[in-house]
Amino acid sequence: MAKTTPGVTRERLLDEAIRLFARRGYGATSVADIQQACGLAGGSGALYKHFPSKQALLEAAVRRNLGTMALRRQEVVERIPDDPRETLLMMARAVWDVIDGDKDLVRIMLREFTVFPEIFEPMWQGVLATLYRECAAWIAAQRESGVVETADPEATAAVLISSLTYFPLLNLLIGHTPGDLGEETFLEAWTEHAARTLALRPGRNS
Repeated sequence: MAKTTPGVTRERLLDEAIRLFARRGYGATSVADIQQACGLAGGSGALYKHFPSKQALLEAAVRRNLGTMALRRQEVVERIPDDPRETLLMMARAVWDVIDGDKDLVRIMLREFTVFPEIFEPMWQGVLATLYRECAAWIAAQRESGVVETADPEATAAVLISSLTYFPLLNLLIGHTPGDLGEETFLEAWTEHAARTLALRPGRNS
C-alpha cells in the first residue's frame, strides 16, 4: 500500500502540481513529477490518497481558485469609494491582484483552455467574465446617476477591462509589458483613458 510522507498535505500537492503545470505544461508533468516535487518517491502513489487522477487535481485547483477569487471580489465590492476616479483605480488594482494572486493557474488556463474547456470555463465565468459584468453594472449605475456619459455600458466595460488585463497577461506570457511600461505609469494612463472614455463630469467627486 502506498504511504504518504508526514507533512505532505493535499494543499502541498496542489501547490506543487500547479507550479509544475505552469512551468512545464500539464501534459509534460507526470504524477511521479508532482510526488517528487513534494519530497515523495515517484512511484509512491501518494497523490492518489487525495485525488483520483491528475485531472481531478487540476479541477480541485480551479475550485480553490474560484473560492479565493470570490472572497477577494467581495472585499473590493465592500470598499468601493464614492469618487469615481478612485473607484476606477481601485478596480484596476483589484483586477491585477486577482491575476497576480493566481498567476500560475491563469497561465495554465491560457495554455490549456481548449484541452479542458469543462474545467476552465467555470474559472472564466467565475473570475474574468464576472469582472466584465460587474464593471458594466457599475458604469450603468454611474450613468443613471449622471456621473458618466456612455451609450453602451457593456461594450465600454469590455474595452476597458480588456485593455487593463492585457498588461498583466502579456507580462505573464512573455515577460514584457505593453511598451515595456512600469505598473504605475500604465495605471495612471489607463485611469486617465477610462475617465475620458466615460466622460466623467466635473463637480461629481471626479
